[in-house]
Parts: sequence; C-alpha cells; structure tokens
Amino acid sequence: MARILLTSRLPDDALSPIVGHELVMPSSGVPLTTDEVADLARDVDAIVCQLTDRITEAVLACASRLAVVATVSVGYDNLDVEAATRAGVAVCNTPGVLDDTTADLAFALILAASRLLSDSERDLRNGGWTDWRFDGYLGQDVHGATLGLVGYGRIGRAVARRAEGFSMRVLHHARRPTGLQGCVVELDDLLRQADVVSLHVPLTPETRHLIDTRRLALMKPTAVLVNTARGPVVDEEALGAALESGRLFAAGLDVYEHEPTVHPRLLAAPRTVLLPHIGSASFATRTAMARLATSAVAEVLAGGRPPNTVNPEVFGD
Repeated sequence: MARILLTSRLPDDALSPIVGHELVMPSSGVPLTTDEVADLARDVDAIVCQLTDRITEAVLACASRLAVVATVSVGYDNLDVEAATRAGVAVCNTPGVLDDTTADLAFALILAASRLLSDSERDLRNGGWTDWRFDGYLGQDVHGATLGLVGYGRIGRAVARRAEGFSMRVLHHARRPTGLQGCVVELDDLLRQADVVSLHVPLTPETRHLIDTRRLALMKPTAVLVNTARGPVVDEEALGAALESGRLFAAGLDVYEHEPTVHPRLLAAPRTVLLPHIGSASFATRTAMARLATSAVAEVLAGGRPPNTVNPEVFGD
C-alpha cells in the first residue's frame, strides 16, 4: 500500500483508481502552502496536485520516496519538470478530457466580449438602463467575422469547430506551420487580419507576454482578444492600456498573470469580460480530470507507464 498526498479534496468518483492506498488530504478547504506540501511530501509515494500548487525543486528534494506527481490540469508550468526528471519522478497531466468544455468557455467569451454582455448586464442590474437607445451597447458581430487562433492544438481546433456554426473565417498560427487550410505562418500577419484573437498556447519562456504592446498595436481597433490559455501569455498592463485608449475594442479573459490577483487596470478597463479561471469548470469535466490524474498515479505505482506522462524519459528504455 502506497501513501498518496492529495493537495485538495477530489470528487469521490475520482478516487476509485487509488482505493486501497493510504490517502493524505488537507482537513479543510484551505489550499496548502508550498511549505506545507513540502512537509507532507517527505513520506509519500505520490502527489495529486492542482495548478495552483507549486511543486518546486525544493519540494521534490524533500520527497525521497516520491515516484509520481499528477497535476489535475493540462498545463504543468506549476511543476519543475526538469527537477522531477532528475529525481526520477514521473510527471503526469490531464490532456484531452477538458478540450470541449474549455472550448465552450472560450466561445462564450468570444460572444460575451464581442457583444458587450458584461457591460450591458451590469448596467441593467445597477439601474443604468433607463430606456432603449438605437445606438446603445453596440458590439461587434461574431457571425461572419475572422477568428484568429493562436495555437492549434486540441482546444484550438475545438474552438474552430464551434466557429464553423457562426460562419466564421478561421485562421490559425502554430509554433510549427500545420500546412492546413487557414494556417498563417507569421503571428503578426494573423493579428492584423483577425476580428477575434483567441489564445491557446502553453506557458513557456517563448510565450510569456507573447501578446504585448507591439502586438496589440497590430490588431484592429474593432478586434476582440480572448485568453483561456495562461495569464502570462498576455502583458496585462499593455492590454489594460489598449482597452482604455480604445485601441482594442474588447477582451474576454479567464486567466491572469498573478492569479487570483487581477491587475487593477483590467478591473477598471471598459469592455471586458473577466472570469475566475473556470475554463474546465463543469461537474463532468472536473471529475474526469481528477480521475485521469488518480489513474495515472495508480498506474505508475503498479509499475506502468501512463500515456499522459509529460516526461516519459524518466522510465528509461
């Protein structure tokens, strides 16, 4: 029987793969600090963590028995993968199961930001809507618009499928040209053409502040920016300035540079839809993510090699 640390409580339906093992869980709903995770990791064989948990080299150094860390997320920038590999620790994530749910949310942001739904609802609730006006709350049409997808993995392609129903022209840019219809080799060219830009790239040194002041200036003043990827992909200070000046029409964001803190300039900016990182937040999807993570842990502990291992080289030849 192995000892497994769960940094937060998971749905009961997700625990069946690790039944029979000793589970260590926080007694309250308060997230564990990095120091608390490091302390608890000293005598566990596996960790199931969340994207908010920092599994650093220092944490890994404390965990002499550790065989696997599974994060209940697709992104794994919260883990030091290189340090885990050096320590012989497998790192697993949860790709695939959240694609459609996140794509739904991305398209919801496209619609909400383009049509100023947050602004208009806020006015109604606050008593600011006193009469119908012909020129009131004028947004941008989504149907027939050009959608630019930055990143063309599973989620980006799922958004593209949804765009077909709105008769959108879909362009995409990827790190390596796909050769598929709609591929734009240069990101700057895509930004110039798109009416809506939706971000679907992982956070890496190359994608940090990928959308900065210069690139925001390339976009149409009528364009909408949507980010459901990772917060630091966008320079929030620059985005706030672009919205304030009217250089960019609107933005829809589900992720932020310093979560859960949101840049005050974004909070004050006009024509924004701001959500608290709920891209995968449905009952079914979050349960499926957690079950995929616990299944990976169970497989590693049983001597297997899960296909969703980020660093398969840790298993050797």
